Amino acid sequence: MRANPKILIAGGVFAAALLGGFALYGTGRNLGNLMGLGPTGPCAEAAPTAARLAPLARGAVAAFEAWPAPKPAPALAFKGPDGAPTELSALDGKLRLVNLWATWCAPCKAEMPALDRLQADLGGDRFQVVAINVETRNLDKPPAWFKANGITGLTYYGDPEGKVLPALQSAAGSTGLPTTALVDAKGCMLGVMKGPAEWSGEEGKRLIRAALGEGA
Repeated sequence: MRANPKILIAGGVFAAALLGGFALYGTGRNLGNLMGLGPTGPCAEAAPTAARLAPLARGAVAAFEAWPAPKPAPALAFKGPDGAPTELSALDGKLRLVNLWATWCAPCKAEMPALDRLQADLGGDRFQVVAINVETRNLDKPPAWFKANGITGLTYYGDPEGKVLPALQSAAGSTGLPTTALVDAKGCMLGVMKGPAEWSGEEGKRLIRAALGEGA
């Protein structure tokens, strides 16, 4: 049986268009999406976790944006409580709630006790709240504020060089404070919260437990 020339031509056109699209966009993610295969790339394995989080973004954490296609978190370098350099990747192996805050940001200060309670309730070998102060002046003020307001569960992190704020906000698509990103144990961003939230409430804990693969 001879092949229909029209079918061969149509098939060739489709293949050329498919290859052209791949060359244009240049990533496996786009090719996978085009063929209905779902997200691919370095954070493809995180997509099912992000999908579990989407319906749990309600109540106190309704503004949390779970990403259908998680992506690698930026390489963040900052200072530890002793002033020594450290990096977000030093905490790989843990789910991390990375929060950017400042003492001149009223909503940041308002949500800090909830983040402290969340760390006290769920923090440990598998999860940590990573609150990074982004102030570049009067560097004694933020840790003093921690102490004066009874923030005892959180490790104090600071970025006096001012590099973390633009890096994370660019990756998160956020322009204000607080900005909070949920980063899995392998360094993939599962989603972002633009603005404050009552993280220690039941909705917040349910979201974190789901990201850890635990039941409500």
